[in-house]
Amino acid sequence: MGKNQHVVPHNGSWAVRGAGNDRVTRTAETQAQATRIAREIAINQQSEMIIHRPNGQIRGSNSYGNDPHPPKG
Repeated sequence: MGKNQHVVPHNGSWAVRGAGNDRVTRTAETQAQATRIAREIAINQQSEMIIHRPNGQIRGSNSYGNDPHPPKG
């Protein structure tokens, strides 16, 4: 399982950053573009994607690997 991918605000645009990394993996003009990039990486690495709001709060997440909290039902 790879590193979780975070979609974060970055210098007036958006970026994808692997969990624990100081440097960003990729930058994008919009949050939607960064989310698509993060999703591809998360699918490839079978990890999670966490989307942050402009203020840094978590907006949502998706799991593309071994979900630690699968839906019940």
